[in-house]
Amino acid sequence: MATFVLIPGAGSDSWYWSRVAPLLRARGHDVVTPDLPCDDDTAGLAEYADAVVDAIEDREDVVVVAQSMGAFTAPLICDRVSVRLFVLLAAMAPLPGESPGDWWSNTGQAQAQRAQAEREGRDPTDTGEDTIFLHDVPPAVAAEGEAHLKVQSGTPFEKPWPLAAWPDIPTRFLLCRHDRLFPAELQRRIVPERLGIVPDEMDGGHLPALAHPVELAARLDAYVTG
Repeated sequence: MATFVLIPGAGSDSWYWSRVAPLLRARGHDVVTPDLPCDDDTAGLAEYADAVVDAIEDREDVVVVAQSMGAFTAPLICDRVSVRLFVLLAAMAPLPGESPGDWWSNTGQAQAQRAQAEREGRDPTDTGEDTIFLHDVPPAVAAEGEAHLKVQSGTPFEKPWPLAAWPDIPTRFLLCRHDRLFPAELQRRIVPERLGIVPDEMDGGHLPALAHPVELAARLDAYVTG
Protein backbone atom coordinates (compact mmCIF):
# COMPACT_ATOMS: atom_id res chain seq x y z
CA MET A 1 0.00 0.00 0.00
CA ALA A 2 0.98 3.64 -0.41
CA THR A 3 1.51 6.77 1.64
CA PHE A 4 -0.93 9.33 0.28
CA VAL A 5 0.20 12.92 0.83
CA LEU A 6 -2.84 15.13 0.28
CA ILE A 7 -2.07 18.79 -0.47
CA PRO A 8 -4.97 21.28 -0.26
CA GLY A 9 -5.65 24.13 -2.61
CA ALA A 10 -5.52 27.87 -1.97
CA GLY A 11 -7.11 29.26 1.19
CA SER A 12 -7.71 25.83 2.65
CA ASP A 13 -6.25 23.49 5.25
CA SER A 14 -6.03 19.77 5.89
CA TRP A 15 -9.74 19.60 6.79
CA TYR A 16 -10.45 19.64 3.06
CA TRP A 17 -9.39 15.98 2.98
CA SER A 18 -11.35 14.97 6.10
CA ARG A 19 -13.92 12.93 4.14
CA VAL A 20 -11.33 11.19 1.95
CA ALA A 21 -8.50 10.39 4.38
CA PRO A 22 -10.49 7.87 6.48
CA LEU A 23 -11.59 6.05 3.32
CA LEU A 24 -8.00 5.68 2.14
CA ARG A 25 -6.91 4.47 5.57
CA ALA A 26 -9.71 1.92 5.51
CA ARG A 27 -8.20 0.59 2.30
CA GLY A 28 -4.87 0.08 4.10
CA HIS A 29 -3.00 3.22 3.05
CA ASP A 30 -1.09 5.67 5.20
CA VAL A 31 -2.33 9.25 4.79
CA VAL A 32 -0.55 12.55 5.47
CA THR A 33 -2.52 15.81 5.31
CA PRO A 34 -0.14 18.76 5.73
CA ASP A 35 -1.31 22.27 6.47
CA LEU A 36 0.29 24.93 4.29
CA PRO A 37 1.16 28.42 5.58
CA CYS A 38 -1.31 29.92 3.14
CA ASP A 39 -2.26 32.86 5.37
CA ASP A 40 1.36 33.84 6.03
CA ASP A 41 2.52 36.73 3.84
CA THR A 42 6.16 35.79 4.39
CA ALA A 43 5.66 32.31 2.92
CA GLY A 44 6.05 31.42 -0.74
CA LEU A 45 6.05 28.12 -2.62
CA ALA A 46 9.38 27.12 -1.05
CA GLU A 47 7.87 27.39 2.42
CA TYR A 48 4.80 25.46 1.25
CA ALA A 49 7.11 22.68 0.07
CA ASP A 50 8.94 22.74 3.41
CA ALA A 51 5.65 22.17 5.22
CA VAL A 52 4.88 19.15 3.05
CA VAL A 53 8.33 17.62 3.47
CA ASP A 54 8.21 18.13 7.24
CA ALA A 55 4.86 16.36 7.41
CA ILE A 56 6.08 13.38 5.36
CA GLU A 57 9.06 12.81 7.66
CA ASP A 58 10.71 9.48 6.71
CA ARG A 59 7.70 7.84 5.07
CA GLU A 60 8.21 5.95 1.83
CA ASP A 61 6.16 4.87 -1.19
CA VAL A 62 4.75 8.38 -1.45
CA VAL A 63 1.85 9.30 -3.71
CA VAL A 64 1.28 13.06 -3.81
CA VAL A 65 -2.26 14.28 -4.52
CA ALA A 66 -2.42 18.03 -5.20
CA GLN A 67 -5.71 19.91 -5.31
CA SER A 68 -5.96 23.05 -7.46
CA MET A 69 -3.07 25.43 -6.63
CA GLY A 70 -1.35 22.59 -4.77
CA ALA A 71 0.06 21.51 -8.12
CA PHE A 72 2.55 24.37 -7.92
CA THR A 73 3.87 23.00 -4.60
CA ALA A 74 3.85 19.24 -5.21
CA PRO A 75 6.80 18.96 -7.65
CA LEU A 76 9.03 21.09 -5.41
CA ILE A 77 9.36 18.22 -2.93
CA CYS A 78 10.59 15.59 -5.39
CA ASP A 79 14.30 16.32 -4.89
CA ARG A 80 13.83 15.80 -1.14
CA VAL A 81 11.31 12.94 -1.05
CA SER A 82 11.07 9.82 -3.19
CA VAL A 83 7.72 10.23 -4.95
CA ARG A 84 6.07 7.25 -6.62
CA LEU A 85 3.24 9.12 -8.33
CA PHE A 86 1.75 12.59 -8.71
CA VAL A 87 -2.02 12.96 -8.95
CA LEU A 88 -3.26 16.42 -9.88
CA LEU A 89 -6.88 17.01 -8.88
CA ALA A 90 -8.88 19.84 -10.48
CA ALA A 91 -5.49 21.46 -10.61
CA MET A 92 -3.44 24.29 -12.09
CA ALA A 93 -0.83 22.65 -14.34
CA PRO A 94 2.20 24.99 -14.26
CA LEU A 95 4.75 25.79 -16.92
CA PRO A 96 8.42 26.53 -16.16
CA GLY A 97 8.86 30.16 -15.19
CA GLU A 98 5.13 30.78 -14.84
CA SER A 99 3.89 32.26 -11.59
CA PRO A 100 0.59 31.08 -10.11
CA GLY A 101 -0.65 34.63 -10.63
CA ASP A 102 0.09 34.50 -14.36
CA TRP A 103 -1.47 31.06 -14.84
CA TRP A 104 -4.97 32.51 -15.02
CA SER A 105 -4.43 34.81 -17.98
CA ASN A 106 -1.96 32.47 -19.70
CA THR A 107 -4.53 29.67 -19.82
CA GLY A 108 -7.59 31.76 -20.62
CA GLN A 109 -9.31 30.69 -17.39
CA ALA A 110 -11.63 33.71 -17.19
CA GLN A 111 -12.90 33.24 -20.73
CA ALA A 112 -13.44 29.52 -20.14
CA GLN A 113 -15.32 30.16 -16.89
CA ARG A 114 -17.58 32.71 -18.55
CA ALA A 115 -18.24 30.49 -21.59
CA GLN A 116 -19.25 27.59 -19.37
CA ALA A 117 -21.62 29.75 -17.35
CA GLU A 118 -23.28 30.95 -20.53
CA ARG A 119 -23.61 27.40 -21.87
CA GLU A 120 -25.27 26.34 -18.63
CA GLY A 121 -27.61 29.34 -18.56
CA ARG A 122 -26.01 30.84 -15.45
CA ASP A 123 -25.20 34.49 -14.83
CA PRO A 124 -21.48 34.74 -15.71
CA THR A 125 -21.06 37.65 -13.29
CA ASP A 126 -22.13 35.47 -10.36
CA THR A 127 -18.78 34.35 -8.98
CA GLY A 128 -19.86 33.76 -5.40
CA GLU A 129 -18.52 30.81 -3.45
CA ASP A 130 -21.89 29.04 -3.41
CA THR A 131 -22.07 29.22 -7.20
CA ILE A 132 -18.48 28.45 -8.16
CA PHE A 133 -17.24 26.17 -5.38
CA LEU A 134 -20.09 24.75 -3.31
CA HIS A 135 -22.83 24.02 -5.84
CA ASP A 136 -22.52 20.24 -5.38
CA VAL A 137 -21.17 20.12 -1.79
CA PRO A 138 -23.70 18.90 0.82
CA PRO A 139 -24.94 21.92 2.81
CA ALA A 140 -23.87 20.46 6.17
CA VAL A 141 -20.35 19.87 4.86
CA ALA A 142 -20.17 23.37 3.40
CA ALA A 143 -21.28 24.85 6.72
CA GLU A 144 -18.62 22.87 8.59
CA GLY A 145 -16.00 24.06 6.15
CA GLU A 146 -16.57 27.73 6.94
CA ALA A 147 -14.45 27.37 10.07
CA HIS A 148 -11.53 26.11 7.98
CA LEU A 149 -11.38 28.86 5.38
CA LYS A 150 -8.22 30.95 5.45
CA VAL A 151 -7.31 34.24 3.83
CA GLN A 152 -4.96 33.17 1.07
CA SER A 153 -1.82 35.29 0.93
CA GLY A 154 -0.88 36.68 -2.45
CA THR A 155 2.82 36.02 -1.87
CA PRO A 156 3.10 32.62 -3.62
CA PHE A 157 1.28 33.99 -6.68
CA GLU A 158 4.01 36.52 -7.38
CA LYS A 159 7.16 34.53 -8.16
CA PRO A 160 7.85 32.24 -11.14
CA TRP A 161 7.57 28.50 -10.66
CA PRO A 162 11.25 27.56 -10.31
CA LEU A 163 11.46 24.18 -12.03
CA ALA A 164 12.77 23.78 -15.59
CA ALA A 165 10.24 21.06 -16.39
CA TRP A 166 7.67 18.85 -14.75
CA PRO A 167 9.56 16.11 -12.85
CA ASP A 168 10.12 12.79 -14.61
CA ILE A 169 7.71 11.01 -12.29
CA PRO A 170 4.50 9.24 -13.35
CA THR A 171 1.68 11.76 -13.27
CA ARG A 172 -2.08 11.47 -13.52
CA PHE A 173 -4.50 14.36 -13.87
CA LEU A 174 -8.08 13.99 -12.66
CA LEU A 175 -10.42 16.73 -13.85
CA CYS A 176 -13.97 17.27 -12.66
CA ARG A 177 -16.58 17.50 -15.40
CA HIS A 178 -18.72 20.07 -13.55
CA ASP A 179 -15.88 22.25 -12.28
CA ARG A 180 -17.02 25.86 -12.59
CA LEU A 181 -13.63 27.38 -11.72
CA PHE A 182 -11.44 25.31 -14.04
CA PRO A 183 -13.94 24.07 -16.64
CA ALA A 184 -13.45 20.64 -18.14
CA GLU A 185 -13.01 22.08 -21.65
CA LEU A 186 -10.16 24.24 -20.37
CA GLN A 187 -8.42 21.29 -18.71
CA ARG A 188 -8.90 19.01 -21.72
CA ARG A 189 -7.01 21.61 -23.76
CA ILE A 190 -4.19 22.69 -21.47
CA VAL A 191 -3.27 19.45 -19.70
CA PRO A 192 -2.05 17.70 -22.88
CA GLU A 193 -0.27 20.90 -23.94
CA ARG A 194 1.47 21.43 -20.62
CA LEU A 195 1.98 17.93 -19.22
CA GLY A 196 1.81 15.74 -22.30
CA ILE A 197 -0.90 13.53 -20.79
CA VAL A 198 -4.63 13.08 -21.32
CA PRO A 199 -6.58 13.83 -18.15
CA ASP A 200 -8.86 11.32 -16.49
CA GLU A 201 -12.36 12.53 -15.62
CA MET A 202 -14.92 12.20 -12.85
CA ASP A 203 -18.21 13.91 -12.10
CA GLY A 204 -18.32 16.81 -9.69
CA GLY A 205 -17.29 20.40 -9.18
CA HIS A 206 -14.06 21.98 -8.02
CA LEU A 207 -14.10 20.41 -4.54
CA PRO A 208 -14.50 16.66 -5.12
CA ALA A 209 -13.00 15.68 -1.76
CA LEU A 210 -16.01 17.32 -0.11
CA ALA A 211 -18.70 16.52 -2.66
CA HIS A 212 -17.69 13.03 -3.86
CA PRO A 213 -15.31 11.51 -1.32
CA VAL A 214 -16.24 7.87 -1.93
CA GLU A 215 -15.65 8.03 -5.67
CA LEU A 216 -12.50 10.07 -5.22
CA ALA A 217 -11.01 7.65 -2.68
CA ALA A 218 -11.78 4.75 -5.00
CA ARG A 219 -10.09 6.55 -7.90
CA LEU A 220 -6.98 7.29 -5.86
CA ASP A 221 -6.79 3.74 -4.58
CA ALA A 222 -7.11 2.41 -8.13
CA TYR A 223 -4.16 4.54 -9.24
CA VAL A 224 -1.87 2.56 -6.94
CA THR A 225 -3.55 -0.85 -6.82
CA GLY A 226 -4.27 -1.11 -10.51
